[in-house]
Amino acid sequence: MFASLSDRITQALSSLRGKGRLSDADIAASISEIRRALLDADVALPVVRDFTATVRERAEEAELSKVLNPAQQIVKIVHEELTRILGGHSRDLRFAKRGPTVFLLAGLQGAGKTTLAGKLGRWLREQGHTPLLVAADLQRPNAVQQLQIVGEGAGVAVWAPEPGNGVGNPVEVARTGVQHARDAFFDVVVVDTAGRLGVDADMMQQAADIRDAVDPQEILFVIDAMIGQDAVTTANAFAEGVGFTGVVLSKLDGDARGGAALSVASVTGVPVMFASTGEKVGDFERFHADRMASRILDMGDVLTLIEQAERAFDEEQAAEMAAKIAGDGDFTLEDFLVQMQQMRQLGSMKKMLGMLPGMGQLREQLENFDEREVDRVEAIVRSMTPEERRTPKIINGSRRSRIARGSGVTVAEVNSLLDRFEQAKTMMRSMARGGGAPGVPGGFGMGSMPGMGKKSKGRMQAPPQRGKKSRSGNPAKRAAEERAAAQRAEAKPVAGSAFGLTDADAPPKLDLPEGLGKFLGR
Repeated sequence: MFASLSDRITQALSSLRGKGRLSDADIAASISEIRRALLDADVALPVVRDFTATVRERAEEAELSKVLNPAQQIVKIVHEELTRILGGHSRDLRFAKRGPTVFLLAGLQGAGKTTLAGKLGRWLREQGHTPLLVAADLQRPNAVQQLQIVGEGAGVAVWAPEPGNGVGNPVEVARTGVQHARDAFFDVVVVDTAGRLGVDADMMQQAADIRDAVDPQEILFVIDAMIGQDAVTTANAFAEGVGFTGVVLSKLDGDARGGAALSVASVTGVPVMFASTGEKVGDFERFHADRMASRILDMGDVLTLIEQAERAFDEEQAAEMAAKIAGDGDFTLEDFLVQMQQMRQLGSMKKMLGMLPGMGQLREQLENFDEREVDRVEAIVRSMTPEERRTPKIINGSRRSRIARGSGVTVAEVNSLLDRFEQAKTMMRSMARGGGAPGVPGGFGMGSMPGMGKKSKGRMQAPPQRGKKSRSGNPAKRAAEERAAAQRAEAKPVAGSAFGLTDADAPPKLDLPEGLGKFLGR
């Protein structure tokens, strides 16, 4: 959703790089470009004015850090201010001391309340709670049936005593739902309420009546992240009519400009607590303002990626895989197949890759990435015999032809997969041992990847030696040459010293985000 905004802000900040000192004109030009980017993203005008004024003031008055260069100082300020307008620190849900805890969902029709009720229920179940969904939306056609289907998919019970479609009293349904949860020992109740296409008095009154009947611990305002400039008006109307304690952003995976996410928390003063990031019931996550600011600035979101990996990967299995990658065993195609199946549990490959730092520079490649490529790779591996998966070296020409026919691909694609598997295994092993990517001192480098390096004609390689130079026949001259050669040998720098190493045998250190090391055998 924030692709365009991210590209424009990072482009505005990139123009500051390489400057030892920033002038007032440099700062003004960058802030002006950021201001236009925020307005184009449908961020509310008061929020934009406050943001740009604060960034300008801090950029002009702050003393330059001794560690950061001026460009990094500006990036740091922009990141902190983005975090502030997104709501600052995250807040946990409030639970009742004596159950059941009641969460009330409110919002316009079409914002995604019913689907989000199932996602929230599933998330609460994974947190160790026993949630109950209450179908109190009796106005919209088939809303009750939709919640029942969503609840079944999420593995959460649904209380639906009325058929809906205009029949029944929603206030009574909500009240009896809480009583049923108390009698059946459900510890959390999620009440789905009706919405309208626009803000009106009847909708507000009904939501207020349900609120008074169930006394919720949290009232979560569900807002469509693609709503645009109208987000502030709608949020203020609900704040006055019903009141809410938290915001949930739905449809955050859309391609709209996303100004609602940057406006609601700042205008209402209520934090964004959750975000719906896809259509599947598992596409639901806690909203962290600092992590979202990092995504917008193309710094990635490694912490969220680690959290998702910890949920999807079995800890013992991950430790065993990490040991194999590090060299204690042989990482085979069978292991690779297991890893692929676990990766599928994380969701879209595009979304995972987009959480890595600097991937905004490869946005076009990410957009063109075919998710079906994972299916083709899995088909190729599954077309192999168990022996071939364990020992890929035995796969000769005839075996490759059989594998290609069995998986519906060409022999060239089978060859490409086997080559990439060996390259990936070598790279992962080097990373696990702390040496970075092969051939790249101190860490990753795109030049070591096939097709990613840049070669300039006639300048990258030293001219070929034409044979050893003959020694001079003059004894005095020959002695001088030998002394000069000895001095050059003594003055030769330690291998790798240009990268901060003092020992030729010491591997470069690869700094990893906290929590990621255990997946690499650290």
